[in-house]
Amino acid sequence: MKKRYAVLGAGRQGVAAAYDLAKFGQAQEIILADREPSLAQNQATRLNKLLQKKLVTPTALDVSDTSFLFNLLKPIDGVFSAVPYFLNEKITQMAIETQTHMVDLGGNTDVVWKQHQLSSNAKAAGITIIPDCGLMPGYGNLLAVYALETLDEVHSVHIRCGGLPQQPKPPLQYKLVFSIEGLTNEYFGKAHFLRNGKIIEVDTFTELETLAFQPPVGTCEAFTTSGGTSTCPWSFEGKIQNYDYKTVRYPGHYEKIKTCLELGLLDTTPVTVGDCTLSPRQVFHTVVTPKINFPEDKDLVVLRATCQGIKNGESKTITLETIDFLDDTTGFSAMERTTGFSAALVLEMLVLGNYPTGVHRLETTLSGKTYLEHLQKHSIPVSIRK
Repeated sequence: MKKRYAVLGAGRQGVAAAYDLAKFGQAQEIILADREPSLAQNQATRLNKLLQKKLVTPTALDVSDTSFLFNLLKPIDGVFSAVPYFLNEKITQMAIETQTHMVDLGGNTDVVWKQHQLSSNAKAAGITIIPDCGLMPGYGNLLAVYALETLDEVHSVHIRCGGLPQQPKPPLQYKLVFSIEGLTNEYFGKAHFLRNGKIIEVDTFTELETLAFQPPVGTCEAFTTSGGTSTCPWSFEGKIQNYDYKTVRYPGHYEKIKTCLELGLLDTTPVTVGDCTLSPRQVFHTVVTPKINFPEDKDLVVLRATCQGIKNGESKTITLETIDFLDDTTGFSAMERTTGFSAALVLEMLVLGNYPTGVHRLETTLSGKTYLEHLQKHSIPVSIRK
């Protein structure tokens, strides 16, 4: 039976997700909604041309209009939220009212816990909702699940991931590959890790390390950021001793952003300058975005999970790695592919499969092995070294 989907947000990852749903989700129709109707229209036209059929329908999106959101989602089998993370609790509530399966890109664990508080309502509605389904959090965390399914014991999982320009440029050796709101959200606050079997909080922008990837990536730096581990420290407590995540950037990025953090340029507390009152972070977003956008520059994504444990009584290390690049054929960037495609796959599995109802954690709901088998069919490369 054909399915109907809605993608909320016609930005980078939302459009990639809509494309993947059209290709693999047995879609009858995909509603592409955005607060900028012209963006939704342009992207729907692009997608229908790529798909060589009229499958994607654009519409305006007003998340604050409860009646509008209800009518939009009521006939929909599965909704993909690619809007800013702080809107996901409201969309979760509406998905429950309309009995619509849902996934989102998440990125803020506090919001995710609020979504989980609605689990009994989702169960009563007969639907499944899984937050935090992007690249990180999301796909990378399922690599740990793969290790748990493969090894007899897992002692440590170290995940490193980053979206990078293929040719780094000043001022930050970085190009914007997703929303700047999502970027600064990750750069600020606390990270949650497992250390020696205990859940701990670690400040962001600490624990700097150097690591190397195969050409053309080369030497990079990695440091703590928030949100990447999602609910995994709680899910894996008692199963894994050490579990951590760091964001990968080219050398030099860390020092420059850390200076901005220490100067208060990413603070959210409003300040008054003349007759205006704004948060420094709002000003940072407005000023910095055009300086690091580089829309014509090609990107790449690196994701590596190093999993150490025991197999048949012997020490064993499994390294799972994805290095992906912009696809010149479709025009989708590496970040769009690895985030949008991987999250859309989760929604397809929920809509087309049979999963427990309620709000669930990604890492306790899906099989890592099954997920990776499907993901490679979606043209995302995964190498596994044992």
